[in-house]
Amino acid sequence: MEILIALGKIIFAIALILFTVTYLVYFERKISAWIQDRVGPNRVGWFGLLQAPADVLKLFFKEDIVPLAANKIIHAFAPIISLTIALSTYAVIPIGPEVELLGYKVKLVVADVDAGILFILAFTSIGVYGLTLSGWASNNKYSLLGGLRSAAQMISYELSMGISVVGVLMLAGSLNISTIVEYQYGWMWMAILQPIGFITFVVSAFAETNRLPFDLPEAEPELVGGYHTEYSSLKFAMFFLAEYANMIVASALIVSLYLGGWQFPYIQEFGLNGGLTILLQVLSFIAKMLCVLFFFIWVRWSIPRFRYDQLMNLGWKVMLPLSLANLIWVAFLIYVFKI
Repeated sequence: MEILIALGKIIFAIALILFTVTYLVYFERKISAWIQDRVGPNRVGWFGLLQAPADVLKLFFKEDIVPLAANKIIHAFAPIISLTIALSTYAVIPIGPEVELLGYKVKLVVADVDAGILFILAFTSIGVYGLTLSGWASNNKYSLLGGLRSAAQMISYELSMGISVVGVLMLAGSLNISTIVEYQYGWMWMAILQPIGFITFVVSAFAETNRLPFDLPEAEPELVGGYHTEYSSLKFAMFFLAEYANMIVASALIVSLYLGGWQFPYIQEFGLNGGLTILLQVLSFIAKMLCVLFFFIWVRWSIPRFRYDQLMNLGWKVMLPLSLANLIWVAFLIYVFKI
């Protein structure tokens, strides 16, 4: 029975992410249209709701074009790496507390790993291989530059991201994400306790997901399309899905580490029954994640792309010192206030 529950959680998580990714593209196009005073998708389906599935179907049936001089095996394997890593990372993020189902205690997380944070940091580091290998295997100078940029960007921002996370671990005293969420009971949100760490982590998340203003690996005006210049059809769709899946994972991680996760402030004191409490907690997690996703989209259509030298300066001269200052602040909180 436990195996069936685990399998059900895996299938549900993958289906939910793929469905969310499909419609996240639709909502991004609608929100960008609203920001720019346009209409957005409105032709296919009611209010254009079938536009995203139609785009996926179109890409599925398009011709797959591979450059003659490309390394065909790695060229085909690179988008698989990106999408697999993006889908796997969500496995350790809880969306709610433990519930009782058919007499079994079920945690609302695919895998409640004690070293959950390390799992996510390790997998996101591997994810950059998809971009770097796709750039190298395409045998195209624009693609190669995009792949190299993705590697340099990852080194610059993962350091700040890792140090920001250390501040969270110092307060919660655990690498388990469920434990970190439970620590943030009430208004003990990490974003309130360590706002500098929260800001540096969010900025690092933008760079990690290659979203504007940090989408240097694909920068259309400079690199045509960067690492995916030589990709078409389903392979291009996989890169596209991976970017939005990474965006969902980054939003869920920001919510879990800094915004209380599934915690609804003091809900246990409302006197509600167990089922309603759990439902509100899950809805609280979803609402927070949607707000962060909206912020991702809003920033993309509001701030222009950074130059490459500005990106490096921000990563090494601003983000790194700020994340180190955050560590000192957290140590001060622990020593003085015994939090």
